[in-house]
Amino acid sequence: MTDPLPMGATIGILGGGQLGRMLSVAAARLGLKTHIFEPGAEPPAGQVAHKVTRAGYHDDAALTAFAKSVDVVTYEFENIPTAALDVIETRVPIRPGREALRVSQDRLTEKTYLEDLGLTVAPFADVADPAALKAAVDHIGLPAILKTRRFGYDGKGQARLTSLDDVDQAWAAMSDQPAILEGFVGFTREISVIAARSAKGDVACFDPGENLHKNGILHSTTVPARLSAAQRTDAVLIAAKVLNALDYIGVLGVELFVTDAGLVVNEIAPRVHNSGHWTQNGCAVDQFEQHIRAVAGWPLGDGTRYADVTMENLIGTDVERADTLARETDTALHLYGKTEVKPGRKMGHVNRIRRSSAS
Repeated sequence: MTDPLPMGATIGILGGGQLGRMLSVAAARLGLKTHIFEPGAEPPAGQVAHKVTRAGYHDDAALTAFAKSVDVVTYEFENIPTAALDVIETRVPIRPGREALRVSQDRLTEKTYLEDLGLTVAPFADVADPAALKAAVDHIGLPAILKTRRFGYDGKGQARLTSLDDVDQAWAAMSDQPAILEGFVGFTREISVIAARSAKGDVACFDPGENLHKNGILHSTTVPARLSAAQRTDAVLIAAKVLNALDYIGVLGVELFVTDAGLVVNEIAPRVHNSGHWTQNGCAVDQFEQHIRAVAGWPLGDGTRYADVTMENLIGTDVERADTLARETDTALHLYGKTEVKPGRKMGHVNRIRRSSAS
């Protein structure tokens, strides 16, 4: 696919969660359709998408039919089985490409890749068994965090080590899965850059946001972040470097630690990102439309921030405040259509708008 998709074309999305939902809304605004592929019942994206295929990622017949029905495929999460991508890619382009998934699906691969690009990351070591963990602790020191190499998100698949007494319990928490030990980074704040790259290689970055996590889950993102001009420039340049190295098409999230010695890359996410939700009410073109534009072969939009925003996730029973939040001024409420409330489950978010010094 080289030409921009015309209005009425269909974008296939692997995954039917809230990110797929918001991508579908953005596509509809541009006159494009979306077709969701999702194994789970009643996906949030299914409430707004043009079509939904409910099937597993190992159902080759369903994957083939899905691929034949769309003009391009994108995804809302990283952990898609390689076999499913093999079926799809023979019939339709996947954007962002396979290399971004290969790198991001494995934390060890990701850290090595970023380090090879000349970027600063936390000290890390491969941990395949208890003996390797003890050797890694001796080399890296404590405190540190042990993480599964694959499938971890929102604080899941992680164990913090503060003393040698934690080693056995941390390894048990990995359930014998391959893991990576990451040394502690003394940071002053956490930030992220939401960046996009078009099929023609144009790059556009949104303003860096300052993130606050609670219990391993993003609680809020505030823009503008408290950064110097030099730090802001460095953050954007890091994101652009990753995009170009991956020959990336779409939106990418880059999480960074701000330290006295400079910026340290924590991780990358090859998709629209929770910390970019503020763009929905702070920019004329938000991260979801930017991603749709990129994968559809359209030119990137103007993501200039026109308002200061604090995005706050509504997690679990936080959604019970929706009625109150809906009454507040300068507050935009975004609910995901999930009917079952669970602890730690993202049910929606609010964007609190402050009149911007940049406007």
